[in-house]
Amino acid sequence: MSSFNNQTDFSHLLSYIEANNLLQHLTELTNHIQENTPASLIFKREEHLSEWKKEWQRLSSIKINDSAQQELDQNERAATDWLIKLFNILFDDQKVLLARSAGEPEYFPHQHNEPARIEFAHGFFASALHEMSHWCIAGKSRRALSDFGYWYAPDGRSADQQQAFERVEIKPQALECLFTLACGRAFQVSQDNLFAEFVTSSSTFASDVYLQAKEYITKPHTLPRDAKILLHTFLTVCASG
Repeated sequence: MSSFNNQTDFSHLLSYIEANNLLQHLTELTNHIQENTPASLIFKREEHLSEWKKEWQRLSSIKINDSAQQELDQNERAATDWLIKLFNILFDDQKVLLARSAGEPEYFPHQHNEPARIEFAHGFFASALHEMSHWCIAGKSRRALSDFGYWYAPDGRSADQQQAFERVEIKPQALECLFTLACGRAFQVSQDNLFAEFVTSSSTFASDVYLQAKEYITKPHTLPRDAKILLHTFLTVCASG
């Protein structure tokens, strides 16, 4: 029986030492991936690393009064602009764009010479990382399907629907966890069912996400290909010092 609960603390998953160790392993893995990547694209990515790092350090150093909601919103938008730019340059060879949605998140596959679009909810940084995680998990076949072929029921799901939802969310949220921590931000799991009419306290979802994230750290070769590239980039660009 798991000793975890729904308040699982993810903050120590990427200590300074673990982050450096993971970066070393991911460097080896991404170097192997880049063996089949055009040299011009590798150069383009390397060219932007310094720019991305400098901008992230600037955003991270801004001191904001917690009560100044407008400043918080502006900083969140700037951070999300940074993330959009990074993703779209990093994967411009895959004909995919990360973009804000005015409403709920949605994925539109590549068609009619138009790139695929990963639209995340309401311009939120966390939502962007979450949808990027789904894209990484999806792989080639499901990237050809609207919303990656997922079945989705809105908030207010039944107990059975919630269990099905949590099963398919473990790996994406574990990836989102690592992306978030690599960016120096706090992570929280989301059961996305605020209006449930059943008791959710017995769910092992938080511990399942924690254990999957831990497995990715100890076995980085099990990460999806594009997740390796993203995580390597975040660990390189967002590291303090």
